[in-house]
Amino acid sequence: MDNIQTLHQDALSHHHSGRLDVAESLYRAILVLDRDHADAHHNLGVIEFQSQRIESGLTHLRRAVGLAPNIGGYWISLAESLVTAEQFDEAQLILEQLKRTGQRIIVKKVSDRIKRYNNRLLTTEAICQITPYKNKKQIEDLFRKGQLFEAESLARQLVKQYPQDSFSWKALGTILFKRRLFEDALEALSKAVNLKTDDAELLNSLGNTLQHLNRPDEALSCYQRSLEINPDYAIVHSSIATTLSSLGFRDEAIDSHRRALALDPYLVDSLNALGVVLKEIGHLDEALEYMLKSLELNPHYAEGYNNLGTILQELGKLDEAIDAYKKTFELNADLTVGYSNVLFALNYHPDKLAEEIFAEYQKFDKDIGDTGRVFWFKHSNNPDPNRCLRIGYISPDFRSHSTSYFLEPLLAHHDEKNLEITAYAELKSEDEVTARYRQYIDHWVSIRGLSDANLAKKIRADGIDILVDLAGQTADNRLTVFARRPAPIAVSWLGYGYTTGLSAIDYFLTDDIMAPLGSEHLFAEKPWRIAVPSMVYRPNMNMGNVSSLPALETGIVTLGTLTRGIRINHHVVRVWSTILQRLPKSRLMIQSGTFTTQSMQNLIIEQFSAYGIAPERLDVGCRTPAAAVLKDTDISLDCFPHNSGTTLIESLYMGVPFITLAARPSVGRIGSTILHGAGHPEWIATTEEDYIEKTIALASDLPRLAAIRSRLRAELEASPWCDEVGFAKRVEQAYREMWQIWCKNPT
Repeated sequence: MDNIQTLHQDALSHHHSGRLDVAESLYRAILVLDRDHADAHHNLGVIEFQSQRIESGLTHLRRAVGLAPNIGGYWISLAESLVTAEQFDEAQLILEQLKRTGQRIIVKKVSDRIKRYNNRLLTTEAICQITPYKNKKQIEDLFRKGQLFEAESLARQLVKQYPQDSFSWKALGTILFKRRLFEDALEALSKAVNLKTDDAELLNSLGNTLQHLNRPDEALSCYQRSLEINPDYAIVHSSIATTLSSLGFRDEAIDSHRRALALDPYLVDSLNALGVVLKEIGHLDEALEYMLKSLELNPHYAEGYNNLGTILQELGKLDEAIDAYKKTFELNADLTVGYSNVLFALNYHPDKLAEEIFAEYQKFDKDIGDTGRVFWFKHSNNPDPNRCLRIGYISPDFRSHSTSYFLEPLLAHHDEKNLEITAYAELKSEDEVTARYRQYIDHWVSIRGLSDANLAKKIRADGIDILVDLAGQTADNRLTVFARRPAPIAVSWLGYGYTTGLSAIDYFLTDDIMAPLGSEHLFAEKPWRIAVPSMVYRPNMNMGNVSSLPALETGIVTLGTLTRGIRINHHVVRVWSTILQRLPKSRLMIQSGTFTTQSMQNLIIEQFSAYGIAPERLDVGCRTPAAAVLKDTDISLDCFPHNSGTTLIESLYMGVPFITLAARPSVGRIGSTILHGAGHPEWIATTEEDYIEKTIALASDLPRLAAIRSRLRAELEASPWCDEVGFAKRVEQAYREMWQIWCKNPT
């Protein structure tokens, strides 16, 4: 502590004397020793901002305010910097919130600074005669260096000076697109196209923006217009491929990517995007080649490292995948998807302790979550403990997705008198399941392309009382919005199975099997436990009837799993191999999308061969639907330390018992909560050896196994798993109690 105080005094002395480089080094040294030193963050942010490192400067200034919200000078620095960077929406939001909280002195100081800045800006614009060419060159240089805030500020000045110049709007729109502010980008690029209709590059950019806003038909129209101007424009063929892929036309997408690469073999985006599509159809080896080639051409391609990580993850190379994801975030801090993917992959790691994994989640909270603390203002929701509650659900999965089997029955049975439901849908496309969801929802809000600031503002304006995250750290999550605490209460449930890592989220809705007492230290949120199970299940009606026990006809016990390859690690392979060794009249089916190709099938077969398991005892592939595979399965085997999910309860529904190992809370206890809820805790193992013995015991008594199969569906249907009304009441009671707690101390 004495060292930090000494460093701080030295840093301030150098700072006040104008020796900014020395002061900066000292502030950074302080943050190595104490990452929560508010004044070091503030002063470092000021220096970085003055040095035109705007994005990094704002990050430190936001962190300072989050750590010490009562220091008015921090607010003034942040607000002034936001205005200087022309981030007017955030600056205005800060002013509005400070007014509501009665901090009038700070508001006046900030307002005075803004007025002085605006007057200075007007004067500068009146006398400044900078040529358009010079400005354009500056913007291009800044954009190329990744200094997007600086480039945006200059582009906005150029738009004011030359509103009829298409380049000004094109530059601004391109920068906003890069910052993922798609609605704002659309407005700027549309103005640019109106000014210049024959710019193939501009039409491609407009198409890309429309694609991100889930308007694929309009996007394809833009691409077609671009090709009419320049038929050999390689990038447009790549853009068309991306849109076709989003619509599910993967073969056509691959053809378009190959056409683009025939025109330009060094097109990095197309090389990478082709790798993504090939991964989606299971051609992982070929996908990996394209990914590596794209990164060879551009070693600083952040998105490329993220996509590389997804392939390495599918190949079972978790540590390499995690390194690739971390590289993504290091190269571009705005790509929080890299951070999410690190945490997602760690959940599956077979050799890390739960405490090690949670430590990484805590880093996420510091690095990402804390930047939202600047927006933690008092909510104006009416603290009436008994009034109708406004519940908001945020999800990218309001569509044909496995979550529908668990979410739809809850929404269908919510009490309309006591709850008003809003869905915030982060959807790339809608389908027939989306149409069903809409029937249960009072207010439907499409949020694709909506910035964090605008979405948080919308949620506040909607008066949401309890905001529920249904995605966790999975793809297309909006956790950075939750970090801003736009609602009085935030809850995470269903879509992830483990903590989000965000202390901004109040509760993790679970039960005492998934999150047993004593595991609270592994969650950023407070576990809110309801009766087991903390989910409900509505079966797919196309699964058909339960079949007779296959082993009675074949004399061979068929063990099976429908899990993705990421869950099958060296511990699982050893245990399953031991079971096969001890049950000579048995075989193992491994069926999932991971094993579409021969190369992936060979990879898993080789792992079992190391334990002496002959290839003919394995049936590896990608048979669908799941029900058809389960009809041929006698016993299902769960994975660990990360259990399977939907396929486990589908297994019970088809009369097939499964063995699970209770491992890490809570992703390692999904199987346990399913079995407890279904009334069969006897199939839960506590050790790997116990897992082996329980499987062998089931497989060694075929008459008993046949009897289990004949009654298991009926048992599941009579269990709490299928009590849709009862589950809705349990969740609503939890919401009401959470609300009553908040009403006692509204913040």
